[in-house]
Amino acid sequence: MKSIATLAILACSSAVFAHNSSHAAKSVAAPEQKDWGIAGNAKSVTRTVSVTMLDTMRFSPDVLDVKVGETIKLVVQNKGKVLHELVIGTKPDLDTHAALMVKFPDMAHDEPYMAHVDAKKTGQLIWTFNRAGEFDFACLINGHYQSGMVGKIRVSAK
Repeated sequence: MKSIATLAILACSSAVFAHNSSHAAKSVAAPEQKDWGIAGNAKSVTRTVSVTMLDTMRFSPDVLDVKVGETIKLVVQNKGKVLHELVIGTKPDLDTHAALMVKFPDMAHDEPYMAHVDAKKTGQLIWTFNRAGEFDFACLINGHYQSGMVGKIRVSAK
């Protein structure tokens, strides 16, 4: 049974760290191109966007408009009393990840397109949106996604 859990974790994430807000270590591997973009770096940030996470299981704002080529620093503020996270992805990827979180609620994972933020704390992630399209973000903590803690990222051509 332990090997099944390990495989599920590895299938969901290429880097495995604690599922909490301590981001002392991020994956040091070369950035991986995803359907929704690629990890950015602080020197390339073109805009900072603040997103608030609430215990009402909502993000504010819940729709972000971005242009292809922008590197965005998302400052993610948890105004709630429980851990929340912001994970960027496609709806199918988030659905799969959320299902794994239901089965393995203590699953350990950390990727550059995720920010895990403890109550009353602030986190951040930097992402380059290099592909046009409509993508999603969500809190995949067990029960949060299912309660509608989701948002949209609309990436338009320049």
